Amino acid sequence: MNRKVVLFIATSLDGYIATNEESLDWLFQVEGEGDNGYSEFYETVDTILMGRRTFDWVMNQVNGQFPYVGKESFVFSRSKQPVHDQHVKFVADDVIPFINKLKAQQGKSIWLVGGGDLIHSFLKEKLVDELTITVAPVLLGAGIPLFKEYELEQKLELKGIKRFNQFVELHYMVKR
Repeated sequence: MNRKVVLFIATSLDGYIATNEESLDWLFQVEGEGDNGYSEFYETVDTILMGRRTFDWVMNQVNGQFPYVGKESFVFSRSKQPVHDQHVKFVADDVIPFINKLKAQQGKSIWLVGGGDLIHSFLKEKLVDELTITVAPVLLGAGIPLFKEYELEQKLELKGIKRFNQFVELHYMVKR
């Protein structure tokens, strides 16, 4: 059985994953419940995928202490100037064969962390198998969209809904 690529992300009600200034302050102002299902999800993955800007943002937020130690982590970057970090491998390869190779290996699910450009390219190439989207009761009006405008129609099947106080988690499988 092939491993799954899973998008696990939070969004505002109007579909933004961050403000134009790349801020998530709005997200942390919403009353959640515990860790809003993060720990439970985190145990289901052993591989982390993210774009270079997301990696830089995360590292800035955690003062350089990589938060996903113990998971195989890949950072997709168009630039050939990777920062040396013992916990990640930088990838400039064509995404489709790289992901197909990863999915063919033994292991748990593969977490597509973000950001917006990487998510868009994965959706466009139909590489995402599941989406777990946590919706915050906030309208931002503008920002970095979770889904960019593009003809990438995909049929989904709702697998579950959970509530974490003010957050609603929607879990979808991509229909193939």
